[in-house]
Amino acid sequence: MVIGFGVITLRIHDCRSLKAKRRVVKAVIAKVRNGFNASVAEVGANDVYHRAEIGFALVGNSRSLVNSKLDKILNMIDDAGLAEIVDSEMELMTI
Repeated sequence: MVIGFGVITLRIHDCRSLKAKRRVVKAVIAKVRNGFNASVAEVGANDVYHRAEIGFALVGNSRSLVNSKLDKILNMIDDAGLAEIVDSEMELMTI
C-alpha cells in the first residue's frame, strides 16, 4: 500500500476578510475532492486571511500512480487561478 500526502501553502490575493478566504479555500478543497477522491482539509493559517495551508492524502497500490496524482493535484490547483502556490511539500510512504 502506498500513501501519498502533502501540504500546499497558498497566497490569496485581494482577500480582505476570513469570509472571502473561506470561499476560495472551499472552492479549492471541492475541486481536489471531486477530481481525485482525496482527503483534503485546511490544516493551518486559519486566522490569516491572505494565506491558507491545505493538506491532502491519497492511498493506492502503485507508487507511480500515487505520485502522478499528487503532481496532478498540484497542477490543478495552480491552473485554477484561485490563489498563488507559495510552497508545497509532498511525500510518499510505502507500507
